[in-house]
Amino acid sequence: MTSDETHRHDPAAGTTSRVAAPGFRLALAAVLVVLLVAGVVVVGYVVATRSSSADGNLAERVSNVAQGRNEIQEEREQVMEVASQFMLRVNTYGPDLLDEDGRMPEYRELVSELITAKFRTEFEESVGTAEQTVAQAGLGRTSEVYAVGVSTLDADSATALVAGQFTNSFAQGDDAERAEGTPSQYRVRVELVRVEGEWQVDDFAPVTGQGVLPAEPTEPGDGSGSSDGSDGGEQ
Repeated sequence: MTSDETHRHDPAAGTTSRVAAPGFRLALAAVLVVLLVAGVVVVGYVVATRSSSADGNLAERVSNVAQGRNEIQEEREQVMEVASQFMLRVNTYGPDLLDEDGRMPEYRELVSELITAKFRTEFEESVGTAEQTVAQAGLGRTSEVYAVGVSTLDADSATALVAGQFTNSFAQGDDAERAEGTPSQYRVRVELVRVEGEWQVDDFAPVTGQGVLPAEPTEPGDGSGSSDGSDGGEQ
């Protein structure tokens, strides 16, 4: 009998193989359990940190993470968009928006779309001053936003900081060309709340610069709207 034949018929060799196989499977199972637990921990952490607590149950939030959605980032982008649009709309108007009664209905509508009912009351009280200034002095205003960020965000409220500038212009007699003033820079804190699932502006206040409705005519070059936007506000 050859050595190969002796090995094939050796009872001890078969016993060793049968003993080693269960040990290997046990070690492999232990490793898989550890990996499974680690995976559950990682998924739980991602769900907790990347999903908004405002929307969806746990199953929906897990699904959002699996699909690569970041609800917090989506909320931040919505807040920034509303805050930015509000500052653009509230600071963009002129004689072309006046109707026969000296009002600016389109301007009122565009701004009102983005604000709460509470803030709308305050806005309606002040917009008449802007309309009067536009009608009497031919004031026009254009605006641009060049930076916006979110400083606080929770389930139903948020605060955004918006930086930009507006430029006033006035009619020059019968001349079609308008005289433009010096651009005024601003940084504004915009407070938002969630109303029926939509972010709306509930208040705003300048941090530096003006960024508010005009109270009286501001002629070009009178120095009231300095290019650095400083008016003694918080820096």
